Amino acid sequence: MSAAEVSNKVKVCSVADILDGEIKGAELPDGQRVALYKVGEKIYATADTCTHGEASLSEEGLLSGNVVECTWHFGTFDVTTGAALTSPCTAALKTFPVEVADGDVYVGY
Repeated sequence: MSAAEVSNKVKVCSVADILDGEIKGAELPDGQRVALYKVGEKIYATADTCTHGEASLSEEGLLSGNVVECTWHFGTFDVTTGAALTSPCTAALKTFPVEVADGDVYVGY
């Protein structure tokens, strides 16, 4: 994560706090909520709110591989890119750069 990519970054948790197949929510200092996903050995962060139904993905979403499903209306997103994959979701999720250092997870915003 370079300084050109983000103006700030913050520690949100340790790597051990993000379990395979589960979604962890966190709040950034500016009030944005993010959802964190572990896919293989890499961690990704997206906006926590579904772009279709305003549901919290960290509280109500289901993760399968790199796809998160919003259980309100069953739309899906690719957590690695934020892309909306299935209807009724058409707008992509905002993604955030993630850096792992010394076992801690940092999110840029």
